[in-house]
Amino acid sequence: MSRILIADDQALLRASLRSLVNGYDDCQVVGEAANGAQAVHMAAGLRPDLVLMDVRMPVLDGIEATRRITAADPGVRVLILTTFDLDEYVYEGLLAGASGFLLKDSPPADLVTAIEVIRSGEALLTPAATRRLITEFVRSRRTPNRATATAATTANAIAPPDPALDGLTAREREVLTLVARGKSNTEISTELFVSMSTVKTHMSALLAKLGARDRAQLVIRAYEGGLVRAG
Repeated sequence: MSRILIADDQALLRASLRSLVNGYDDCQVVGEAANGAQAVHMAAGLRPDLVLMDVRMPVLDGIEATRRITAADPGVRVLILTTFDLDEYVYEGLLAGASGFLLKDSPPADLVTAIEVIRSGEALLTPAATRRLITEFVRSRRTPNRATATAATTANAIAPPDPALDGLTAREREVLTLVARGKSNTEISTELFVSMSTVKTHMSALLAKLGARDRAQLVIRAYEGGLVRAG
């Protein structure tokens, strides 16, 4: 039974999410928070498996709440609920430790699928979403305004190395590069002419060596470490 905490400042939406989640086999809502601070406090006491986290909440926003919850208990997974498809909060949420995002206007069936995906240990980032989100927001983070555009472009061209990447084998770096480019496990298997089980073995090794919880964090480490660049 997966224990789920709902964090949203809109009571009507919390009620809708509660009804949907409790109607799903093997899921139970164990608490509801009306702001980020409550979410952090309740997560510490209730120890949910998954938090459905709104972004814009009073007292403490969903990004900081996600950061505090995942730092205190890496076993808790967070699904960010957002209004806009290319909201800057999505990338910040992934950096904070979220395992994925879902649009609030998605069909109910999509939420059920999202919960299942994250419960299985995967990140809720389709290859297309990975390419679009990471490319867009890595670029925006490194080019904050016109005045610093030249310096940012230079920094983007020569990204600082990540020491952790030095511990990867050549094949693991190859797999990580493909993950960062939005390739699915099936596409990686085809491109490298290896079996799916071999891809999964490499993925497990990457997660362990880089201290990442899921695919989303692997993508971020690859970009932040300079293994691949936006665009």
